[in-house]
Amino acid sequence: MQLLRRIGIVLLWLAAPVVAFAAANKNDPYLLPLRGAGNIALVVASIVIVIVLLRSKHWRSTARKLLVMLWCLPPVLMSAAHLKFELRKHDVLAASPAEARQLGPHFMVGYSSFPEVARLAEEGLIGGVYVTRHNIRGRTVEALRAEIAALQDIRRAAGLPPLVVAADQEGGIVGHLAPPLTKLPALATLSGLAPDDQQAKAEEFGRIHGRELAGLGVNLNLAPVLDLKPPARRNRLDFHTLIGQRAIATDPAVVSTIASAYVRGLEESGVGATLKHFPGIGRVRTDTHHFSANLDAPVKELEATDWLPFREVLSHSRSALMVGHVTLTAVDPDRAASHSKRVVEGIIRDTWNYQGVVMTDDLVMGAIYQHDVCKAVVEAINAGIDLLLVAYDGAQFYRVFACALNGSRQGKLDAAMLRASAARLERGFPTEQARAALLTRITLEIARAAPRAMARGG
Repeated sequence: MQLLRRIGIVLLWLAAPVVAFAAANKNDPYLLPLRGAGNIALVVASIVIVIVLLRSKHWRSTARKLLVMLWCLPPVLMSAAHLKFELRKHDVLAASPAEARQLGPHFMVGYSSFPEVARLAEEGLIGGVYVTRHNIRGRTVEALRAEIAALQDIRRAAGLPPLVVAADQEGGIVGHLAPPLTKLPALATLSGLAPDDQQAKAEEFGRIHGRELAGLGVNLNLAPVLDLKPPARRNRLDFHTLIGQRAIATDPAVVSTIASAYVRGLEESGVGATLKHFPGIGRVRTDTHHFSANLDAPVKELEATDWLPFREVLSHSRSALMVGHVTLTAVDPDRAASHSKRVVEGIIRDTWNYQGVVMTDDLVMGAIYQHDVCKAVVEAINAGIDLLLVAYDGAQFYRVFACALNGSRQGKLDAAMLRASAARLERGFPTEQARAALLTRITLEIARAAPRAMARGG
């Protein structure tokens, strides 16, 4: 019994700093699974342990007093972290209408709480929402459709433009709304077909995704992936990107053919495509979900290979372009492409003359979040990025928006860049027109099908 008691005390000494660290960092994206019920459990456990230690007849020793104090820390540190979060949230929600109008359109946010995101939408603090697995888990398609429609109604009532509503339906291992939407194979499965069959099947995949997403109220798909498929086992530190399973092919021409057809299918349904992840992560060995990563290839080599599909598809579509968090060392070795003016303005805008919508990959990814987020946000806006994505952990929106808000108040944001970006967003997502055209087409199809159905019934 004495041995067990000693082992228990040792474990309490080891666990105390871990629990205190988790409490102090309760809002960190890595601790998202602990949020809510997990945080309550940590506090309750800390209080119970303190009570048990105080009731122990040995607690008056110096060591036990120190242990009691350590276990008093988690509730205090968690309260401090929560207070800091609430103060930042209050500051964001208190932004003036002028600040909201200037900055809000440039943020797309994932969400768990409908009332919370509805308030952000109503006050113009966001320009788009991102829906994913947890938004539809345990729910019907009709429920999510009604929720998205309600958000658009809120925008309309507030006199604001429709929200960009994005989802991640690539096919294969990334189909965050499938099920209940149709689960399609990855576009990579088409690479072995004849060119005509590649185009026909890819366009069919695009139409299926587009029709289902548009019916849900989604107007932007974060697909297709245009990164070239890496050699087998090259990306040994790729834990979550898994680009080898998502990339279409190693041949840029095959990628262009399949991606172009897929985008056509999407756009026919009134849903925009997003080409990702420029400047390409197929050559990158590490996973930007967790680590910084370098793309060390020369620009001329990339222009002749990895970038060909991006330029080809952009040239004949209205696709948006997602910029990843890899550092293009030959152009800007000091920052990731997603907030590099040399990459966004220098290559995409000036060299390629692409004036469509450019967005970041998720800013909650470790390659950005574990560094100076505020610097990255300000630099991204000043580089000409149009949409800043906060997807995995929507609560981080308040931190990211506060960075832009403080940058604006300190005169660090380029007003001309913001105006040009706002103009691109306005002409880049004609969502209401696209939805109206889709509904008209569906109505006509139903009207044409009705007489045939009646004839068969007769």
